[in-house]
Amino acid sequence: MIFAMLGEAWRAMGANRLRTLLTMLGMVIGVGAVVLMMAIGQGAQYAIKQTIAAMGGNLFVLLSGSTSTGGVRSGGGGNFTLTVSDADAIAELPGIQAVAPIHPGSAQAVYGPNNWNTSVIGTTPSYLEARSWPVSSGNVFTDSDVRSATRVALIGKTAADNLFGDEDPIGKTFRIRQSPFVVLGTLAVKGQGMDGRDQDDTILIPLTTAQRQVFGTQFPGSVRMMMVQTATQEIMPAAEKSMTELLRQRHRIREGMDNDFFLRNLTAAADSAAESTRVMSLLLGAIASVSLLVGGIGIMNIMLVSVTERTREIGIRMAIGARERDILLQFLLEAIIISVVGCFIGLLLGIGGALLTNALTGTMVIISGSSVVVAFSVAATVGVFFGFYPARKAARLDPIDALRYQ
Repeated sequence: MIFAMLGEAWRAMGANRLRTLLTMLGMVIGVGAVVLMMAIGQGAQYAIKQTIAAMGGNLFVLLSGSTSTGGVRSGGGGNFTLTVSDADAIAELPGIQAVAPIHPGSAQAVYGPNNWNTSVIGTTPSYLEARSWPVSSGNVFTDSDVRSATRVALIGKTAADNLFGDEDPIGKTFRIRQSPFVVLGTLAVKGQGMDGRDQDDTILIPLTTAQRQVFGTQFPGSVRMMMVQTATQEIMPAAEKSMTELLRQRHRIREGMDNDFFLRNLTAAADSAAESTRVMSLLLGAIASVSLLVGGIGIMNIMLVSVTERTREIGIRMAIGARERDILLQFLLEAIIISVVGCFIGLLLGIGGALLTNALTGTMVIISGSSVVVAFSVAATVGVFFGFYPARKAARLDPIDALRYQ
């Protein structure tokens, strides 16, 4: 029975091919737009998650305070108010997993005829743990290297490519500000950070080496910043409060006075960016879904016209025994077929558009199975919803009046 109705519905639509195609067009555009926007939105969310993962999880950045000279105030990190002993004290707080004091700067690195200006970070082995940053080859420097101010380095891929080219940098000696350094290992690729900077354009050296032999420091043991990692994201608010209280106590800051340091929650900033991207993805999907609504209205309009044109046919069907539910199902099937076929074509166009966007612009797109399921489900729902009223109107026609209709 149902197959006979499907065949009849297909023939009825084939009798008015152009009108059927134009009716499908709204559904094609709607589904294609939804699939394309969902692919772009999910791709953006994935890119943000990858950036957060590359940055490291559950992170705080602790900056030393600012200076004020002649009424002119420097930004965070302008004054050396943090020390290595502060880092050791923070490491003993509950929930703290890793603390890495950092003495950063920029310097010209030279190897043979090649030179490259890059970011040089003086730090401890805990930095790699806090940033979830393994080495791709070679070894890391140790706490012993930090104590001895050894001239060893870990090098990022971008810096390695510009200094060593196709050579294996492991074991090679290069110079940073005329000081020779031996490459112990190469860092795994991190890619672009949330601020747009190339994280692989960097060289890591022991903290004491940076302080004593490369950048110098006004006060022994002082650092510009620290990176602190907690065990879980849930304890970050409590850890932030504990660190603030500890540093105020250690720096003898009286109540009512401003902190001489700045504490930034990087994970909160990253989560905010991810949430913004998610909301934008939902907005794009909602805007594209308006096309589905327009397509559904088009289906209802054409089905009402079809009911009017086929009134006499409906009367004949009822006269030879067709029940009300048979007429209802017949017209409902036609609406669903238009929706599903239009959805299938729109799905192909949406996937093709997403792949073309990726190829032409490099924008990351993700075509998930859920978007396909949602597209088909919405298309079928739209077909049933907007096709029900015309089908119900056809089913409730009076057979006598229908037979008399001219």
